[in-house]
Amino acid sequence: MPRKQIPASALVRLRQSLDLLPARCPERKLLVENTASLYGISTDTLYRSLREQTRPKSIHRNDRGLPRKLSQPEMESYCEIIAAFKIRTSNKKGRHISTTRAIEIIEEYGVDTPNGFIQPPPGLLTRTTVNRYLQAWGYDQERMTRQPPAVRFQADNSNDCWHFDLSPSDLKHIAQPAWVEPGRGNPLLMLYSVVDDRSGMCYQEYHCVYGESVEAALRFLFNAMTAKSDSSPFQGIPAAIYADNGPISKSNIFQNVLSCLDIKLMTHMPKGSDGRRVTARSKGKVERPFRTVKEAHETLYHFQQPQTEIEANQWLHRYLLNYNDQSHRSEPHSRLEDWLANIPKGGLRAMCSWERFCTFAREPQRRKVGGDARVSVEGVAYEVDPDLAGETVILWWGLFDNELYVERDEQRYGPFYPVDGPIPLHRYRKFKKTRTQERADRIATLAKQLDLPRAALAGNTDLRVVEERDSSPALPLNPFQDPDPYREFAYPTTLMAKLAIADYLGQPLAKLAVEHREFIAALVEETLTKKVILERVRAYFQLQIRGEANAD
Repeated sequence: MPRKQIPASALVRLRQSLDLLPARCPERKLLVENTASLYGISTDTLYRSLREQTRPKSIHRNDRGLPRKLSQPEMESYCEIIAAFKIRTSNKKGRHISTTRAIEIIEEYGVDTPNGFIQPPPGLLTRTTVNRYLQAWGYDQERMTRQPPAVRFQADNSNDCWHFDLSPSDLKHIAQPAWVEPGRGNPLLMLYSVVDDRSGMCYQEYHCVYGESVEAALRFLFNAMTAKSDSSPFQGIPAAIYADNGPISKSNIFQNVLSCLDIKLMTHMPKGSDGRRVTARSKGKVERPFRTVKEAHETLYHFQQPQTEIEANQWLHRYLLNYNDQSHRSEPHSRLEDWLANIPKGGLRAMCSWERFCTFAREPQRRKVGGDARVSVEGVAYEVDPDLAGETVILWWGLFDNELYVERDEQRYGPFYPVDGPIPLHRYRKFKKTRTQERADRIATLAKQLDLPRAALAGNTDLRVVEERDSSPALPLNPFQDPDPYREFAYPTTLMAKLAIADYLGQPLAKLAVEHREFIAALVEETLTKKVILERVRAYFQLQIRGEANAD
């Protein structure tokens, strides 16, 4: 809701009326209250507006924002070099060289740039000044490494584009998987999903797999494109499938199947292939249903868990009917209604039969047939036509069947079957670059072209300089002043010192002779150091004992 404001002309008239009244006049308060009520604001807001109206405006120098030691082109050139230094020294955790260290290296050793060798004189650049202009002119690290803006797109018709992805289920495993590979434990319960780009219509399935399985992905896509036995009308061959750059998209069999079905495979650009851009940010249309299913459907597995893959898919498809009946992300109707309303004029492309689909799932390999007219594929031997013995041929072996076709000189032979054991499984749009992006690209190019002298890391190898450094005078040092906070080395008072002497001698000092007491009194007045007092007392009394013995 917009904030109410009083016009500037009304404030001027109110100010003039208040100036005509005395300072303590009651009419001033009444005038302010009536004006505030007229414009629908509080009296506090009106008083605040009056105070701000008379507040002086801040003024600046004429050369504000411009460097004073250097011209603007020179300072901007140094800022570009320092910004390029930070980009060149950045690691994956975002750590990079500091402005102070970059200035020190450039001043001491210089740097090679496409425009030549540059080495500013010492003291010309300061950390505060450089950081200020890096921030003011857009060369700071945050803007230099900022990603380009994301592209939001939407298809015109249903089945123009499907988003395809898979995600591990929160259930992880089911109690009775359909198959288990020996030595690898239970397979992971994976959730495969396609989402129509235009309507948001979603179709998902569970598959027990070890990793990203191409076979499971093709089975899932076939089920998604065929007519459903339930009440879901979602079907048809899409014009394009958008996926990530995972093992499934890179599979030759997967690409061959999509090519046979006349489906365009679109993958997002990987990280590092387009400068500052990371992975594609248009995956939310397929990632959002994953989160919804895991929060609204799979959380109920805490009460009841599916025992088999078939049961899990039955429960999931029942939930998806409700999910597709929910509201579209931007249109005032459901996802299903939007999908039905935007079917292409020519209609949906119907899917082929499973038998025909299996013939598309073949991958070519160039191999040489043995002298016994046999060829081995993944450890499985096939016996081919005898005329092909010793010939180099192209093998076409299927993913969903055990048939093998052989092609030589554009003539196809087969099908051939294994003689021992089964065969195992095996566009993007851009924004027009802005000035900031062009500047960031130029800085990134400059960062690759920078060259730092070896002396910056190895040090100066001039022997005369080393000798001068070795012959430098010794640094003045002050001895350590021990504070002795626990009185380990000296007695705090003369009384404590005399008590320690009496304890050492084993008798009160009052029983000693007068000359002995005078010696002790003079000693404790001279020093309170424990070591000195005890040594001198020991030496004094030992000397007295020897003198008395000699006198006897």
